[in-house]
Amino acid sequence: MLARRFVLLLAGSFSLLIGSPAHADPLDTVGGQLRAQVDGREVTLPMASSDFSVDIDGDLATVTLVQTFENPTETPLNATYLFLLNENAAVNAMTMQVGDEIVEAQIRRREQARREYEAARDEGRAAALLTQHRPNMFTQEVANLMPGAPVRITLRYVQSVPRVEGAYELVLPLVVGPRYNPPPRAAALQVSDEPGAPAQLQPQGGGWAIAPPPTYPAVVFGLTLPGEIAPDRVSIAVDIEAGFPIGAVTSATHAVNVSGEGRSRRVVLNEGRTIDNRDFVLRYTLAGAAVQAGVLTHADARGGFFSLVIEPPAAPRETQIAPREIVFVLDTSGSMGGEPIEASKVFMQRALAQLRLGDYFRIIQFGSTPREFTAGPVPASGQNVQRALNFVRGLHADGGTEIVPAMEQAFAVRQQPNTLRIVVFLSDGYIGNESEVLSYMASRLGDARVHAFGVGSSVNRYLLSEMARRGRGFARYIDPTETPFEAATAFADSLRTPVLTDISIDWGNLRPEGVTPVIIPDLFAGDSLRLMGRFTGSRSGVINVRGLVNGRPASLPVRVSLSDARTDPAASTSAIPAIWARSQVDDLMRDYTTPAELRTLRLSESELQERVTQLGLDFAIATDWTSFVAVSRRVVNNDPSAARNADVPLPMPVGVGPGAYGEQFGGSSAPEPGFLALLAMLLALSWFGLRQRRTQRA
Repeated sequence: MLARRFVLLLAGSFSLLIGSPAHADPLDTVGGQLRAQVDGREVTLPMASSDFSVDIDGDLATVTLVQTFENPTETPLNATYLFLLNENAAVNAMTMQVGDEIVEAQIRRREQARREYEAARDEGRAAALLTQHRPNMFTQEVANLMPGAPVRITLRYVQSVPRVEGAYELVLPLVVGPRYNPPPRAAALQVSDEPGAPAQLQPQGGGWAIAPPPTYPAVVFGLTLPGEIAPDRVSIAVDIEAGFPIGAVTSATHAVNVSGEGRSRRVVLNEGRTIDNRDFVLRYTLAGAAVQAGVLTHADARGGFFSLVIEPPAAPRETQIAPREIVFVLDTSGSMGGEPIEASKVFMQRALAQLRLGDYFRIIQFGSTPREFTAGPVPASGQNVQRALNFVRGLHADGGTEIVPAMEQAFAVRQQPNTLRIVVFLSDGYIGNESEVLSYMASRLGDARVHAFGVGSSVNRYLLSEMARRGRGFARYIDPTETPFEAATAFADSLRTPVLTDISIDWGNLRPEGVTPVIIPDLFAGDSLRLMGRFTGSRSGVINVRGLVNGRPASLPVRVSLSDARTDPAASTSAIPAIWARSQVDDLMRDYTTPAELRTLRLSESELQERVTQLGLDFAIATDWTSFVAVSRRVVNNDPSAARNADVPLPMPVGVGPGAYGEQFGGSSAPEPGFLALLAMLLALSWFGLRQRRTQRA
């Protein structure tokens, strides 16, 4: 039985029925319902199915994603689908199939792609437009989706599979969570939803919302509506091939069937298909793969590329580790209500118990405003830890997600002398002002390290991973709907000093070009570091990985041999150029969202934009300023003006409390401002419809 239903009737021809799922209700598996009625007749929105086929070779993955769009109505539709990909994915191919016609999409500058798409739409042709809004957030637009004529879009992307806590971890994000946009912090501040274009700001429940651009209609004022969702619209199949015998293959998020032996495994969902209301995470180990360094190369007409993976040296003994000042910053906004905040409390209880003598700590909680446990850092004494545990137990979730004021408080206090400052963020990351957060963090970071812990079944991995990358720390993720206490405890135990810090590379006689990442993160036990670049000149030599082990200089020599041999396009190494280009784009975008005086490359915004655009065009990858567009040769709709716009519905992520969508959905958490704006918009539409009907009667 649903805990509460909220019914809003709009005068005229449109009504919404939105359910708030409770654990005992079968609708919990689909995250609520949305039904639209037009002129008294129920209209089902266009449904999408997504089929993932993943081929992993060692630690490089090639993913084929087939999105099928159907129109069950009797009216032509222009559909928009908002979806996530892995934040490191390089989308490098797209095709569209309409009937027996298959169209290869072309990479274009973003503005040109939109012009071609809109022209085709207005001519009645089938067309598809893939647009990137964040490194992990995309929209797929399909024009002239005809009744009974499915359109199939096939995306191909490549990504590396990172080693995390001793195992390789594949993540397929499947659902977009809600987003909260805070008010601007100063009159002169420009908040941009789309790089290169200042956003239009609108009042929103005491804050401000970024008005979504025309290509971003699935998110309304920062709120993603749950929709009428097919419970089996996603399939996943993963094939793993490795140079070493494969050990354990597990998924804590989905029930899977694993077959194969030796160096090969095939993984499929137990039930065949599933609902896309949580991210898919697969972990696997490779026996005998604990090497200090390994290099892969690829050569083609564009030149030679390499990928160098480095494992950390032995960890120092506890007695060798310097004292730390740990600043815990806890998200207690409305979207953290329920399981997420309980998992955060478990994490904090374990992390506080793990503090060492000589450490200092602080605790800052934030929703709409930050509040601190103490006025500054306190020693990790038994009495202070007990007081902190009592503080944590009393936390509850409400309000918006104001990260920047919490950051201000975290970095404003002077650091304790002779300590390593570690800032730990616990959040679901459900915000829309990522650029502002990252820019502010870059301006205040100094020598501090930042660790990010994502708490939720579908967190904002781009924001949290990027915070950790810039802060030379690590990001970990807890799904509170799956063994939350064990996961939270394990992640608290991983809050440790890095094995190797302040890393630099002496390349010797190799002289590579375009080495990425520019900011090299610290190395932690169980993880690995990937460096990529282009090679010219010498093909073999010894490089030295230099850094600090507990403040003392250390060096790790690595012998490297690079091959000029042209690589078979079907080989796994063919993914390297696209992954390298995407990593280059990531470096440039970090500079783009960093204050000008702190930029690594000292380039202007327009110069950074042009470099990103050129990489997108040269390597055929989607970026903030390059898009894929496909246009059919045939006219499928003889009356394109009659086509209606429709958003493909999205499910509510599992475990997200009703506070993420507003108090009106049930529960005791305060509504985040996005819902208030949505309600105002719906009431305005109601008033307009009523006035229009009265005018017609008159």
